[in-house]
Amino acid sequence: MVKITLPDGTKKEYKENITIGEVASNIGNRLGERAVAGKAGGVLVDLSYPIKEDISLSVITEDTEEGLEILRHSTAHIMAQAVSRLFPGVKLGIGPTIENGFYYDFSLQHSLSEEDLSKIEEEMTKIVREDICITRMELSRNIAIEKMEAAGQPFKVELIKDIEDEKVSFYTQGDFIDLCRGPHIQRTGKARTFKLLSVAGAYWRGKETNPMLQRIYGTAFFTQTELANYLKFLEEAEKRDHRKIGKDLDLFSFHEEGGAGLTFWHPKGARIRNIIENFWREEHFKRGYEILYSPHIAKINLWKTSGHWNFYRESMYSPIEVDGHEYILRPMNCPFAVLMYKTKLHSYRDLPLRWGELGTVYRYERSGVLHGLLRVRGFTQDDAHIFCTPDQLESEIMGVIDLAQFMLSSFGFHEYEIELSVRGKGEKEKYIGRDEVWEHAEDALKIALEKKGLKYIRMEGEAKFYGPAIDIKVKDAIGRGWQGPTIQVDFNLPERFDVNYVGSDGFHHRVVMVHRTVLGAMERFVGCLIEHYAGDFPLWIAPVQMRILPITDAHMDYANKLKAQLLAKNFRVECDTSNAKINYKIREGTMEKIPYLLIVGDKEMGSDTVAVRSRKKGNEGTIPVEEFIRNMESEIKAKR
Repeated sequence: MVKITLPDGTKKEYKENITIGEVASNIGNRLGERAVAGKAGGVLVDLSYPIKEDISLSVITEDTEEGLEILRHSTAHIMAQAVSRLFPGVKLGIGPTIENGFYYDFSLQHSLSEEDLSKIEEEMTKIVREDICITRMELSRNIAIEKMEAAGQPFKVELIKDIEDEKVSFYTQGDFIDLCRGPHIQRTGKARTFKLLSVAGAYWRGKETNPMLQRIYGTAFFTQTELANYLKFLEEAEKRDHRKIGKDLDLFSFHEEGGAGLTFWHPKGARIRNIIENFWREEHFKRGYEILYSPHIAKINLWKTSGHWNFYRESMYSPIEVDGHEYILRPMNCPFAVLMYKTKLHSYRDLPLRWGELGTVYRYERSGVLHGLLRVRGFTQDDAHIFCTPDQLESEIMGVIDLAQFMLSSFGFHEYEIELSVRGKGEKEKYIGRDEVWEHAEDALKIALEKKGLKYIRMEGEAKFYGPAIDIKVKDAIGRGWQGPTIQVDFNLPERFDVNYVGSDGFHHRVVMVHRTVLGAMERFVGCLIEHYAGDFPLWIAPVQMRILPITDAHMDYANKLKAQLLAKNFRVECDTSNAKINYKIREGTMEKIPYLLIVGDKEMGSDTVAVRSRKKGNEGTIPVEEFIRNMESEIKAKR
């Protein structure tokens, strides 16, 4: 007999070799029906896993994240089986789960199209209807390699050779076999609700020197309602795609001739950035920050001292030789702030020093992950570095949290998730600095969050190489998370650069550094704003706040006079001087998502008024110009 301890502490006795699926059914028929896998002794295993010793057990059901992930991974295998049936000789890559779905990489001569996705879905449906049993098997590494070589699967052979264990696990479903750790659902019939979404290219194992494979993305759910809701979400997300809206509104562009991942800001996009950056500067000055400017390149030894060359080299560009010295395009701004701090000796009375910089940095991102404004190779961070004493650290962190919350709410973001990113267990080689220094830094972040009453998730292994961090992910209008503010405590750079202050005792003490952003990268933040508002920006952010539409040429003088009056009040205003019909002008202004269209004709010209048409309310009627100005000033001040 074996003793099984359930999550509520209940202990049950069963005959040895009882499977987890049998245990679930014994506990209750409903649990047995909804069971997907088990967690035996903290390890995820199949329902067919036989229990041979006393163990703690929890049953993974359909309504859990783990259960959904297992379903999706199993559906990826079903998709690979369908592709193998339709395209004999296909070489199989990998098929992991990702957020909201899964993908699988294939090497085949045929170039997959949207029409092929429909055929693959049909074949997957057949496999589901066949309700094939999914079975785990283990082979020795050598036999597994021989088996995959005989099957003509070179990518699987490569993966097996990287596995250190003597035994390698496979899963079979009918005549299909795939290398996999598992676990999986018991039968293909359980994967009834799925959808293939798109095809893309992907280098094998993410390396550009490796073969290009074809990647099919898909998703799966346990119910049709969940799938329908997700597809509706995708439809809404597509409407908000910042790349399409950015092109339609003439905000920015990308050019292969100029270099992948480099943003070209057009006048209207640059206007939005300028609005954000001016607001950023004003709010920082109010909170005791000073603004810095620093070079875009520096000698390589600076990056060796900071630790970036050893810990961040894959994301840095190759050195540039100048006058016999090697220089690096900066991937970070922090060492520059350190050099400026060290130009004079600082007293404890000088601290804290809060130095902000809208600093452009350059990081190498693989071409396959570049994505509009959200993943680029050159971007501007709303960076700042705070130099303080250990006693000041907690209050400085709380001040940054306050500023971050204010900035996010000003731009219309009121929901977010907070993560406390710390070192991973047993991964000390990935980080620099002493244990006690890391513990001090982590405690300071944790205490600040708790004093602010903010809930957070502890993220093991997500810390930066030089210190732990608070990472804030903002939620947009349709609930998606975006990386935003980050607050990092750093005792290590001050140590590496010997950065000190003179204490009240007259001795030198090591300064503490706080690295922080309150918006993140300007490029990513603007992309997030575009998708949050679907390009329909609030008045204070809109690059063109209002456009004057004269009905005929006879009204042009009045329109230009009105334009000058509004410009003098610092409004961003245009005048449509084309000879198009007024309905066409209105349609154009509406398509360009301009908040206010001001129509002027004989009536308005004779009474010093404007006929107002707003995006929010439609036709608002005729309003005296001075009243309109007061209304606009009030709306801008309220940041609605």
